[in-house]
Amino acid sequence: MYSNSNHSDQGQVLLSLARTAIADALQIDTTDTGAFDTTAEWLVEPGATFITLTQQQRLRGCIGSLQACQPLFENVRSNAIAAAFYDNRFLPVTTCEFASIIVEVSLLSELHPLSFYSEKDALSQLRPGIDGVMLSFGAHHSTFLPQVWEDLPQPREFLAQLKLKAGIDADFWDDTICLSRYTVQKWRETDFIEERSNG
Repeated sequence: MYSNSNHSDQGQVLLSLARTAIADALQIDTTDTGAFDTTAEWLVEPGATFITLTQQQRLRGCIGSLQACQPLFENVRSNAIAAAFYDNRFLPVTTCEFASIIVEVSLLSELHPLSFYSEKDALSQLRPGIDGVMLSFGAHHSTFLPQVWEDLPQPREFLAQLKLKAGIDADFWDDTICLSRYTVQKWRETDFIEERSNG
């Protein structure tokens, strides 16, 4: 769906869409960033994204979608606004903070359910650094993006923390637990700053 040939260009567009959505909500003028053709074919195709905001290398908000249920450009905008203002772990982003926020966009692949017969078997199938993982158990749901492997490099600890995030005990296991994995294409504003400084 999204070709590697213009991977970087697409990333810059998605990052700008996310930042502009936050700026518009804060009533900050971003006319100097340029306009985007949101009718481009790849932007109107269904897409699922997570928008991650950091400030001084600390998480400042993260909201996303696991299923591609709306056009990609709309999904980026709505998740950017949600990450900035509606992540209940944080106070809403303020106008004063806007310039210091770093935006990251993760574009998700389709979910692929895992088939396993035990927790040990499930752990053996996880690919550290590659897989995002979604856990479902009754009314309990959680997900970790592949980036979380940087902080939790061991599959057992990764899954334990994923269970805790879902509101169940880290040592709990039940045969009805469902796990799905996905991969992401990701772009971070600082990556493009570094590219320009090294160019």
